[in-house]
Amino acid sequence: MRQGHERAADVRDVVAAQMPGYRVGSVVLLGEGEDNVAFQVDDELIVRFGKESDAAERALRVRDEARLLGAVADVSPLPVPEPSFTDAEQGCLAYFKLPGLPLIDADPRERSAHVGSIAGVLGEFLAALHAVPVGRMAGLVETDDEPMAVWLEESAQIYATIIETVPPERRPAVEAFLDTPPPDGPRELVFSHNDLGIEHVLIDPVKWAVTGVIDWSDAAITDPARDFGLLYRDLGSAALDRALDVYRHGADLGEIRVRAGFYARCGVLEDMAYGLETGFSVYLDKSLAALEWLFPEDGPH
Repeated sequence: MRQGHERAADVRDVVAAQMPGYRVGSVVLLGEGEDNVAFQVDDELIVRFGKESDAAERALRVRDEARLLGAVADVSPLPVPEPSFTDAEQGCLAYFKLPGLPLIDADPRERSAHVGSIAGVLGEFLAALHAVPVGRMAGLVETDDEPMAVWLEESAQIYATIIETVPPERRPAVEAFLDTPPPDGPRELVFSHNDLGIEHVLIDPVKWAVTGVIDWSDAAITDPARDFGLLYRDLGSAALDRALDVYRHGADLGEIRVRAGFYARCGVLEDMAYGLETGFSVYLDKSLAALEWLFPEDGPH
């Protein structure tokens, strides 16, 4: 299957077929992850193609995601994308983009100055998602309950491939983490975004208000600590504290905090590997910064 810039012509074709009368001007590659490649048309329309090689599975995924977005819009306190069209055969989903700048693209110093307000909003957002009865979403998403030991094993494998990029002063702490048994798994699973990194959070760069959450392709019935771990990984301990402060879903916050730290440390190694593999320096840069609070020289905080 063609990927990246090779699919620009497909964008024009699918928009012409699905939106007669819409005149396509510019087509820009917006980003490419493990599951999808996304384009921006005329600075307003997002056209995304799934990278699944099996045609039937690719079609099923895009249909399910369109249904999911409709269901999420009913429960999310933050805006989410609303599908304009789907092309199941191509695994294509299109929507007019939400206003805002991906938080990953914001100036890191400015981002740090607004961590409290952003994390508070995201804590309330997660509380709303986690309060949704699991049965309501079970037919729309899969259950993601990979054992903690598997997470740790995979992180050790990743670390072996990126060790030369990890600053030497951080390596003892990373290796101590990888040699420590993982925490116990969750007592209950919830519906969650399951990939709430700062690349998927939109903000108004003037008011620093959260304007939406995008990319729901990994949404699942999963550990409530998973997305808190990503907030900790990308925004630091103050963000985790603030998000948990406003989180009102009935749960043992101490247990969530412990597992969030575990997921954050596994996740930063994964993001480093992704940045190295793809050449997307923003992922590598944010991961190197996060090593300072996730793997301090005097041990985890």
